[in-house]
Amino acid sequence: MRNGRPLLAASAVAIAATAAAYSFGGPGAEADAPKGRVAAPVKAVENCVADARYPKRQLRGVWIATVKNIDWPSATGLNVAKQRAEYVRILDNAVRRNLNAVFVQIRPASDALYKSPYEPWSQYLTGTPGKDPGWDPLPFLTAEAHKRGLEFHAWFNPYRAAYDTNTARLPASHPARQHPDWLVKYGSLLYYNPGLPQVREHVVKVVTDVVKRYDIDGVHFDDYFYPYPGSGGAFNDTAAFRKYGKGVKLADWRRANVNKLVAQVHKAVHDTKRDVKFGISPFGIWRNKAQDPTGSATAGMSAYDSVYADARAWIKAGTVDYVMPQLYWPRGFKAADYKALVPWWANEVKGTGVRLYIGQALYRVGATDTPAWTKAGELPAHLKLNRSYKQVDGDVYFSAKQIGTNPMKVMDRLVKEHYARPALLPLPKGQKGEAPAKPSGLQAAGSVLKWNATPGARSYAVYQVPASGETCSATDARNLVAVVSGTSFATKTPGRYLVTSLDPLTRESAPAQATVFPV
Repeated sequence: MRNGRPLLAASAVAIAATAAAYSFGGPGAEADAPKGRVAAPVKAVENCVADARYPKRQLRGVWIATVKNIDWPSATGLNVAKQRAEYVRILDNAVRRNLNAVFVQIRPASDALYKSPYEPWSQYLTGTPGKDPGWDPLPFLTAEAHKRGLEFHAWFNPYRAAYDTNTARLPASHPARQHPDWLVKYGSLLYYNPGLPQVREHVVKVVTDVVKRYDIDGVHFDDYFYPYPGSGGAFNDTAAFRKYGKGVKLADWRRANVNKLVAQVHKAVHDTKRDVKFGISPFGIWRNKAQDPTGSATAGMSAYDSVYADARAWIKAGTVDYVMPQLYWPRGFKAADYKALVPWWANEVKGTGVRLYIGQALYRVGATDTPAWTKAGELPAHLKLNRSYKQVDGDVYFSAKQIGTNPMKVMDRLVKEHYARPALLPLPKGQKGEAPAKPSGLQAAGSVLKWNATPGARSYAVYQVPASGETCSATDARNLVAVVSGTSFATKTPGRYLVTSLDPLTRESAPAQATVFPV
């Protein structure tokens, strides 16, 4: 993720959807029909074909970076009302663009943008490390996201200990002061040593605490593991390597350390709350073909060799629920061609239980140092290319600031060409459990559809049945008009509507039906 920091590739797939799949009728189905008016009959269609242009399930996310006040809050020391208003504005921008997930950075550097028993308050709230901001933002952050139908992923950086190498300036409660033996200075930053079991235990404890106490949908790690090579020289973990290396090569030991942490976090997350997801957004190049014949046709820095992040190992072991490689390069870029990287990652997750989302460089749109980014069509072309790979289940944009500023009006174009309709979130692969009951009491009161709250439902999907009256209305998103968290929906368009219940994983119920007649 630079500076501290999906299109579902659906081909036309035949989906059996008989009339029996939809329980039309029942209470409220036609109760709203004025006397003498009869709704058009529903036509049973034996086979429904999904339109790839309107994927029904697709993750569309945005990273909200808090480090150095990149996205939120915009500055330190804002009062609570301003912090809340800024966050709500970010969410409303996301919803306006038909996005459905946010990845919010709650632990930039062993600090917390929530009330943590283990780490001090983040300086990015008040301007002073450890200073209590007077409220716990995280319940508000999650609730406001869910109110808008947005999935909430809590974004942690696992190893960054501090942006200040002088620990005396850190709060007394900071783990870096309490455990100086955990630290490695690299450049202008302090890192926790990934080779120490105590460090892994601390990270797992911090993550587990958040999963247990807050209503989050996912735990998210970015691309920072061992530090990126720079002016810091060698990463001094010699003592830990001598103690724990057990005769293996240094690079292999470092990768094993990261793999252990990933596996431990994955287990802890699911042991605490089964349905919370865990995923990572690694640097976009695993390895180049020059380093490994199974690598990508690229010539850039390798995450495997430089930061010891082995995404292939996580995928094979099933210790992540999704990967979100940061493919921050345009098509035709010689060292890292987007057209070469998407198929490589698609192949890596093929046949596994791991979802693939693509990290998109919205912040690069308009950059003059790379000709491709000066063209408004570059980013939309990425999403079009993704359609060729059914393993790609969505995209996430860095970052929220550009969702609002809309560089080169690219967000307008993305909505027009790819996000014209809302989308449900992809279901976790291998997920079990029953879908919620369909909405009860659905009826039209004038131009407003109303229904009763369904136990276990977080939101509801509203579809408009086409004039033909066919029962394929919910096959894809062609007829999906809204995903709402409340129990009503206002429309200006008369016609027949279907409403389904969605649980927190967006498992979908059978639909209830009502008709809005012309006034």
